[in-house]
Amino acid sequence: MSGALRVRSADRPLTGTTTVPGDKSLGHRALLLSALADGSSTIRGFPGGADVRATLGAMRALGASIDWDGGDTVRVEGRGLELGVGVDATLDCANSGTTMRLAAGLVAAVPGRRKLDGDASLRRRPMERVAEPLRRMGARIDTTAGRAPLTIDGAALVGVACTLEVASAQVKSALLLAGLRAKGTTRVVEPLATRDHTERMLRHMGVPVVVEDLAVAVTGGHRLAPLDVTLPGDPSSAAFLVVAALLVPGSRLRVTGVGTNPRRTGALEILRRMGARITIEDATDEAGEPCGAVVVEHAPLHGTTIAPDEIPGAIDELPILAVAAAFAEGETRVTGAAELRVKESDRIAALEQLGPLGVAFEPTRDGFVVRGRPDTTITGGTIATHGDHRIAMAFAVAGLRSLEGVTIDEPRCADVSFPRFFDRLGALGARVDTPEGT
Repeated sequence: MSGALRVRSADRPLTGTTTVPGDKSLGHRALLLSALADGSSTIRGFPGGADVRATLGAMRALGASIDWDGGDTVRVEGRGLELGVGVDATLDCANSGTTMRLAAGLVAAVPGRRKLDGDASLRRRPMERVAEPLRRMGARIDTTAGRAPLTIDGAALVGVACTLEVASAQVKSALLLAGLRAKGTTRVVEPLATRDHTERMLRHMGVPVVVEDLAVAVTGGHRLAPLDVTLPGDPSSAAFLVVAALLVPGSRLRVTGVGTNPRRTGALEILRRMGARITIEDATDEAGEPCGAVVVEHAPLHGTTIAPDEIPGAIDELPILAVAAAFAEGETRVTGAAELRVKESDRIAALEQLGPLGVAFEPTRDGFVVRGRPDTTITGGTIATHGDHRIAMAFAVAGLRSLEGVTIDEPRCADVSFPRFFDRLGALGARVDTPEGT
């Protein structure tokens, strides 16, 4: 797929059973922890997007042997707690903030010098939020004016008790990874509950993890057992298909094998509050992670208020929730989401492009307000994604309710988290084509 793509108003319901790529957050952690484990791990359902490929490359650079032929199965020969010892390397994190922040914790206690770098977008994202608490443990980290590139010289670390100022699963995970090779106990306290994938996977691999309310702790020196896991489908990716079905009359979709970890399904709960008909069927468990089939039917929506304490559980889905709000009755207000300003793009600024399409969208310092109408049919136009996968997919879904179609300038950026997203949308019944003149 190359060049721009246009998504036009759907002329029939979106129906059928489908899947989404494996969970990107779990994919990162499975690679990192398998590389740190003793023995051979097998990871099935590997998402294969650009972000997790960056983590795969970084673990190879640190000495893990990884067998991947581009399919959905990865085999990792871990190096144990000796991973990366004495290895001087540059880790190319591409566009992946998760790779950079988690890898910073992984290598902080390991002898050797590592440089962590990425693309222009990643170089704009704040990195002192992870560097500063790691320094409290004894890490030697230099940032570039608070951003990437990072230079990390391995040092002996000591566990600390750290209270985070910003709720961040990435920073929490970085500290836990550092704590695995630190002396003593590392305890992290969050201001709000964030994704707990790292804690769950560590437990599955035999590491004692102590969780008390918003605090989580590990003690250094524990060896990790290898993984044999099938990753659930990514709930953040599923949210785009869920909203697509909600917006197109007569639609009914079943998305199988989706992760339903309660700290990842905040968007589904918000959509239910807006009137969505969403059910979970065939519930099961995979390596401590709940999963099931998400079934959604078209339904009229109404506006809601998304409060700050809901943001960590729905941060990646806020762009598609803004699109859902555009076609809901009444006002939807989001607060406490300043983190959107420092994602792959300034997502609040990017969502302002809803305005020229005919949506009443008002940006705020830490969120936005959408005044929706259920009978809205937006005009259409060309959207600048700024290389942001979630902006590309959100506006593509908006195109399903447009008069002239919504053209996405960089559709390939969706491959970061959802390879072949536009093909999947078309297979379900959406009209996706190449606009004239491109």
